[in-house]
Amino acid sequence: MEKTIGIAGYELKNDKQFLMKPNIDILREKIAEGKLGGGAERNATQHKKGKLTARERISLLMDPGSFEEIGALVVHRTKDFGMEEQQFYGDGVITGYGTVNGRLLYVFAQDFTVFGGALSETHAEKICKIMDLAMKTGAPMIGLNDSGGARIQEGVRSLGGYADIFYRNVMASGVIPQISAIMGPCAGGAVYSPAITDFTLMVENSSYMFVTGPNVVKTVTNEEVSSEELGGAATHATKSGVAHLTAVNDVECIEAVKKLLGYMPQNCEDVVPKIPYTLADETRDCLEKIIPESRNQPYDIRDVITGICDETSFFEIHKDYAENLVVGFARLAGRSIGIVANQPMRLAGVLDIDSSKKGARFTRFCDCFNIPLLVLVDVPGFLPGTDQEWNGIITNGAKLLYALSEATVPRVTVITRKAYGGAYDVMNSKHIGADMNFAWPTAEIAVMGAKGASEIIFKKEIAEAADPAKKLLEKEAEYAAKFATPYLAAERGFIDEVIEPKDTRKKLIKAYAMLENKVAKRPRKKHGNIPL
Repeated sequence: MEKTIGIAGYELKNDKQFLMKPNIDILREKIAEGKLGGGAERNATQHKKGKLTARERISLLMDPGSFEEIGALVVHRTKDFGMEEQQFYGDGVITGYGTVNGRLLYVFAQDFTVFGGALSETHAEKICKIMDLAMKTGAPMIGLNDSGGARIQEGVRSLGGYADIFYRNVMASGVIPQISAIMGPCAGGAVYSPAITDFTLMVENSSYMFVTGPNVVKTVTNEEVSSEELGGAATHATKSGVAHLTAVNDVECIEAVKKLLGYMPQNCEDVVPKIPYTLADETRDCLEKIIPESRNQPYDIRDVITGICDETSFFEIHKDYAENLVVGFARLAGRSIGIVANQPMRLAGVLDIDSSKKGARFTRFCDCFNIPLLVLVDVPGFLPGTDQEWNGIITNGAKLLYALSEATVPRVTVITRKAYGGAYDVMNSKHIGADMNFAWPTAEIAVMGAKGASEIIFKKEIAEAADPAKKLLEKEAEYAAKFATPYLAAERGFIDEVIEPKDTRKKLIKAYAMLENKVAKRPRKKHGNIPL
């Protein structure tokens, strides 16, 4: 039986852009006959749902005319269940390489109109082939996921295909950037490939991820839940933290992938291309009025980030998850940096389980790919309570401590206000290897807040006073003046310089320029044992 060409969403005007030269004549003939992938009718249905086809997604991602397809004529090998009569070239996935903004990368785009994008043995082989090429040539790997899962007609062969992909995800981790865009269903074992990659993006209302679907959940736990509630973009962006970024549609998702790529290098031995920048007056007066007069009044740390970084350059990651910590990429004088910052607007900026995991993961990515780190500190401590203790705040808090201690990229800290207790140590203190530590005059560095410390240290004096409340306020002011300042830490060398807020950008530009050729040697070992 004649095979149908598996090129869903294919348009004649795009053939020169996408097809490998040896196959153009063959495929052009099939297109003229109207044999489009899983069928023109199903492609139309795809568009009605607001979803782009696999080739349209690649077209948006790649520079015009740069995409070269690999494995366009691959078909599955299954002979059972009538599958020998349903063969589509490409076998439900488009793979190849091209450029984004002139930089090489590899991509696979699963085609939901061919067997629901289900993964077969040959489907997996195509993905593995370009993953191997990506590692050999040192270029990022992008996965555009849109698949119903393993192809059940192939049994263990499709499961083995997933494992082959997972293994390569692990081998490529820390070698090349890996980005997963979930643009449709991603269920069962398929979710573990995106979970291993560096960043996961999801499209709102059209993509979902879960290990077991709503029907299985209802059978096992008697819970009634929709696919969107169980594993939609909003769920994973706010509750689980699985999704680093979300987008309203396929186009916005692809644009976010391209933007993300601009902040990272090609591989672990490369550096991020620096955008040309001419130094001028780098003083930022807007930073002078951000810290409130009251030490208990919140402010938005994003205002500090905006004042420090190049205009419109901040690209936040995990925005809606663990909002008491802000992480993201930015540029400073054209140089890409990663930012980890406490957010006083949420839970007073305390560290908890989720924020510790969020900060640790982002820190390790930056360290993998030579992206300098900036840590902005305003932290009153770790969140107390039985919920945190019973769910492992000790182990999870240690993840952030471990990640920052282990990082060998240039590391700079700015303490804007509170830095109390063990959280002071964890947030990139000089003691765990930070290269440069600055503090604003408003910084408070102490074991605990002035009120709590005074109640302990001056307990007897306060109790014996004629007016205990007034005495507490006096002792609180006394403690704050003596200990809750950056100058005591500066005297010991724990703070390199106390700087005016308006000079922060200028100081950071000079610090990172000085640290540009930093080399750090670690003890010889196979690898560390981070508290997972």
